[in-house]
Amino acid sequence: MAATFKNIRSVIPLFDRVLVQRFKPETKTASGLFLPSSATSGTLPEATVIAVGPGVPDRNGKIVPPSVSAGDRVLLPSWGGNSIKVGEEEYFMFKDSDILAKIKE
Repeated sequence: MAATFKNIRSVIPLFDRVLVQRFKPETKTASGLFLPSSATSGTLPEATVIAVGPGVPDRNGKIVPPSVSAGDRVLLPSWGGNSIKVGEEEYFMFKDSDILAKIKE
């Protein structure tokens, strides 16, 4: 079940949670041809980080910040994440440890 909100700014991740928006597959080629839905089905494993939580406390109580920050491009696993709908847009909430890698441009 997906949570629904009116504005994504009203969602503030807690602890080591990371709010991301997955990239959508291209529906049109560079030359302008539209691709059929069967060719664009599925989700891409890449996403943009929208917001991050402050981190989790370690054994000594010191806060360990997440390894990513807002604006980073990341590689996600094909499973997991909690879905959040804002209008027609879909976002996902992952734990920082579930994110596979940062993507440098």
